[in-house]
This record gives sequence, C-alpha cells and structure tokens, in this order.
Amino acid sequence: MSKVEELSLRLTVKQMEGNIVSDMNGEKVMLSVKNGKYYNLGTMGGVIWDQIKEPKSIEGLIAILMEKYEVEKHQCEEQIIAFLRQLVEEGLVEAK
Repeated sequence: MSKVEELSLRLTVKQMEGNIVSDMNGEKVMLSVKNGKYYNLGTMGGVIWDQIKEPKSIEGLIAILMEKYEVEKHQCEEQIIAFLRQLVEEGLVEAK
C-alpha cells in the first residue's frame, strides 16, 4: 500500500521544495519546476498550502481549519485528505 493510499490523520505533511507559488486574485497558483506543470490551488488550497510550509499533522491541519471556518469535522477531514492525496500523487507534498 502506498503513502497516498494510506493517508491518515496521524501523518505529517509538508511542502516539497522546487515549487513557485504566487497569489492571483486571492487564489494560489503554483508551478512545479520538477514536473513542469501549473496548478491552481484555489483559495482554500492556498490556505492549506500556507499551513504546511513547516511539517504539520493532518489532524492539526484539520483543527486549524475547523477553528477558522464553519465546517463539519467529517466533511473537513474528507476534503483535506482528498486534497492532500492529490498533492502527494503529484509529488508536491511529502507525507510521513
């Protein structure tokens, strides 16, 4: 089972190096120098991206976002794990 498949609340995530990130009209966009792709992280994705500059547990990240926004815990967990899974698959985030 790969790290992507086994993402859990206990894992720690952090940004990988080699990405150029910019704000465009309130949304974060990123260029991965490693794979030569552009990504639109959106507004909420940008908030998550900023939070994982330093290693942070997924559980801690969820707690921060639930405090900042009105969202159900189950929904927050599902959406954050799905978003992080995509970032891990693209090699933009490290999970361990």
